[in-house]
Amino acid sequence: MQSLLLTTGLYVLTAIAEIVGCYLPWLWLQQRTPVWVLLPAAASLALFVWLLTLHSAASGRVYAAYGGVYVATALVWLWWVDGIAPTRWDLLGAGLALAGMAIIVLGPRAPV
Repeated sequence: MQSLLLTTGLYVLTAIAEIVGCYLPWLWLQQRTPVWVLLPAAASLALFVWLLTLHSAASGRVYAAYGGVYVATALVWLWWVDGIAPTRWDLLGAGLALAGMAIIVLGPRAPV
């Protein structure tokens, strides 16, 4: 259980880094914020890539499991940053995505 919590926490940090790295350029393009916001955006995307390398599982498995956490984290961002409350369908989809992540992370592995 501790492994799942640590893995999920690392995925959440990774998702936040990715979302910030994409949100700041969006602000620059859509909201006409200063161009300097692209510097922290680039740093955030570099952090995102580095965080993905911290997982010990095969990269394809890491990316698949990360996707579930990304969905849930993006909906929290939608609510807290954009001020739009997720619908019950959003929450159901995030729950299913997180269940898929847990199955991928906790599933038995065949010996190599």
